[in-house]
Amino acid sequence: MPITGDQSEAGWLIRLEGEISISSAAELKRLLIEALGSGRDSRVEVEHATELDVTALQLLWAAEREARGLGRGFTRVGRLPEEISVALGDAGFERFPI
Repeated sequence: MPITGDQSEAGWLIRLEGEISISSAAELKRLLIEALGSGRDSRVEVEHATELDVTALQLLWAAEREARGLGRGFTRVGRLPEEISVALGDAGFERFPI
C-alpha cells in the first residue's frame, strides 16, 4: 500500500511509498484528517516515494497550514528523494513544507 499511517504517543507518522497520485488521494486525505484531529504532531516520511502529483502536494500543503494554525507540528522525516526535490523546484515550490 502506498500510504500508511501509525499513531503513537509522539504523534502520527504517515509514510508515502511509490507513486502518490490522484488514485491514492482519498486515502492520503483520510489519514491527514485523522492525524490533524488527533491533537498530536504529525510527521510525513517520503523517502520511498517516487512521485507526488499535484493532488498530493495540495493535500500536504493544506495539512501543514492547518497544523500550523492549530499550533501543532507537521514535518518531514527522512530524506527527500532527488526526483521529488527537482520536481518541486521546477513547479516553483522552493519552500514546500515537507
